[in-house]
Amino acid sequence: MKKIAIFPGSFDPFTKGHEDIVLRGLGLFDEVIVAIGYNSQKHKRYFDIDVMVAYINQTFVGYDNIKVAVYNELTAELAKKYDAKFLLRGLRNTTDFEYENSIAQVNNYLNDDLESVFLITSPRFAAISSSIIREVHRYGGDTREFLPYEL
Repeated sequence: MKKIAIFPGSFDPFTKGHEDIVLRGLGLFDEVIVAIGYNSQKHKRYFDIDVMVAYINQTFVGYDNIKVAVYNELTAELAKKYDAKFLLRGLRNTTDFEYENSIAQVNNYLNDDLESVFLITSPRFAAISSSIIREVHRYGGDTREFLPYEL
């Protein structure tokens, strides 16, 4: 049976840290689906979802086992649609762990076949967050060190 992992997030934008988690996830799973979700806590995206899909696809050109999906439903339900048994998540710090732990427990309650797998962020990417990159970009700063594509 094929081991499929969903890597869910708003990816606004998709960073080198995200890219690193996906590539490391390929060492554990046969396929990784980068799933761009609509976050109900965020009212409006900074980067259009279609633009982000294009950038993520560009980042992983040549990888047949990395796919991109857009969804507007519970992640646990999305996993059922793709027959994915794993959620792939990155942890930068203990704050991320607290947040992700709660989400993992709810996802497992909603879909008891779903297991969350956490990868510790590589040290060189630990300070990168999408919200910081949005601010750098908003004020004309150089984001090339943080993104796997050029805006």
